[in-house]
Amino acid sequence: MQFWAIQTLNSLALGGLLFLLSAGFSLIFGLMRIANLTHGALFMVGAYLGATLLRWVPNLWIVALLSGLIVAAFGFLLEKFILEKLKGNVFSQVLVTLGFAYIIADFCLVTWGGDPIPIPTPPSLQQPLRVAGLAFPAFRLAVVGIAVLAAIVLYLFIERTRIGAMIRAGVDDMEMARAVGIPVRRLFSIVFCLGAGLAGAGGVIGGPIMSAYPGLDADMLPLALIVVILGGVGSLVGAFVGSFITAFVYTFGVALFPQLAYVILFLPMIFVIAFRPRGLFGKFAA
Repeated sequence: MQFWAIQTLNSLALGGLLFLLSAGFSLIFGLMRIANLTHGALFMVGAYLGATLLRWVPNLWIVALLSGLIVAAFGFLLEKFILEKLKGNVFSQVLVTLGFAYIIADFCLVTWGGDPIPIPTPPSLQQPLRVAGLAFPAFRLAVVGIAVLAAIVLYLFIERTRIGAMIRAGVDDMEMARAVGIPVRRLFSIVFCLGAGLAGAGGVIGGPIMSAYPGLDADMLPLALIVVILGGVGSLVGAFVGSFITAFVYTFGVALFPQLAYVILFLPMIFVIAFRPRGLFGKFAA
């Protein structure tokens, strides 16, 4: 009983982190038609920045916000001065984001070394919660709550604001959005910064669970790609649902069938591609 309860909680916590990573990734893909392969690296550099900033600002939530802003600023520079110059050349944009992913990974390795850097859990969440005789790590429950709160805020932003309406229009039909005067160019910058900032903040929030270590980007990016394929490109609801489906399949697959974990993980994606190419909630067809 305890095994199933703990693995369920682990799945929920991983699903929350995957949503913070994949929500912006899905919107960037949906609006800009770019598979931003730096996204896993932005998650990793956010974790490293968090580990460093915590030395001077001993508050995980403030550090997550600061790291998110720093990573968002980097995302703005990347989009404004690099990707914009390659407008219309999708292949070159993908190669550039892949190249930056390697550059960021090597920068983190040179700057912080090759040893994992643990990020401490906030003192108020270090004690486990006990329910029906079972102990649950309080921080993991907090991560789930943060993911749900972030999903609500993003949903309200996308569905209830003028900027959100323009983003949805751009995702659904970019050419028509341009024809009616929607500033798609400005939306690119907003969405790219938002996605990068969420990834950076997610890296800090996930730090107490995963630590900051070389290769974190390579571990998280494939999961984010699976989330986008399952949920559907450009769909916030799809990113949320896909994150938790992927997290449950991955967590229980590793625990129950470690030798077949990746087979079990990629099978749902293959079926979705075969029978529903746009994903569960996708709106964009290439």
